[in-house]
Amino acid sequence: MKQIIAAFLAIIVTGILGATGPILAEDYRYITADELNTRLETGSPMILIDIQPVEEFAKAHIEGAIETNAFPVKSEEEKARLAEHLPLINSSTDDVIILCPRGGGGAKGTYDFYKSSGIDANRLLILENGMAKWPFHTVAK
Repeated sequence: MKQIIAAFLAIIVTGILGATGPILAEDYRYITADELNTRLETGSPMILIDIQPVEEFAKAHIEGAIETNAFPVKSEEEKARLAEHLPLINSSTDDVIILCPRGGGGAKGTYDFYKSSGIDANRLLILENGMAKWPFHTVAK
């Protein structure tokens, strides 16, 4: 009897995971530092949206990144800073790379904001581990 119940549960779990994907899978797309660096070195078209606070952006940022200072993307004022760049993003088909201090909540907030603003999620990428772990060349103000 225990074997029948175990087999039944295994079938149910397999069916649920097969139909909906892993239950705990996140809905965010990431890019590694190495992948982003390769894109930068090859001149791949992309839009870099940097949400770091003013002080952190001033210390180090990727050349060509758009400074928004929207971190942590919780207030309407911070979201308005992101919204300023919607015309540029909408006029392009390039990927939008979100640069955050550590690639966590602020980056997800930015991703969610742009997705809810009509930007295709397939264009949105978060820099894995954020600028704090960016091992490549940066510029300062």
